[in-house]
Amino acid sequence: MKIRKIEKNNHICAVIQSSDVVIADAQSALDVLMTANYEFGTKNIVIDKKMVAEDFFVLSTGLAGEILQKYINYGGRIAIFGDYSHYTSKPLKDFIYESNNGKDVFFVATEEEAINMLTR
Repeated sequence: MKIRKIEKNNHICAVIQSSDVVIADAQSALDVLMTANYEFGTKNIVIDKKMVAEDFFVLSTGLAGEILQKYINYGGRIAIFGDYSHYTSKPLKDFIYESNNGKDVFFVATEEEAINMLTR
């Protein structure tokens, strides 16, 4: 895993780069957050959805809730970018919609949009 620092509008984002799944459970998600905080002084995480375990997007597993609760508890914010069009679950679509109307968790199409959500 590599982390690229992006500064925009006086905010810092940690853009996670890897060819592997980086967030597989709550502990690995917390590790990403703490590494970004330690190395770059930010709790704003930008990550491609390919680096997040697919179980995250199956709400019945509870993985999304567990991970996002950790982020909220530790003051983290996350923007996950990628293609969500193939998901048919209404609860997931509702979850994405509600998240995107909040301040801490975002699901968007591109890395640029993800950075913009965390730096506005």
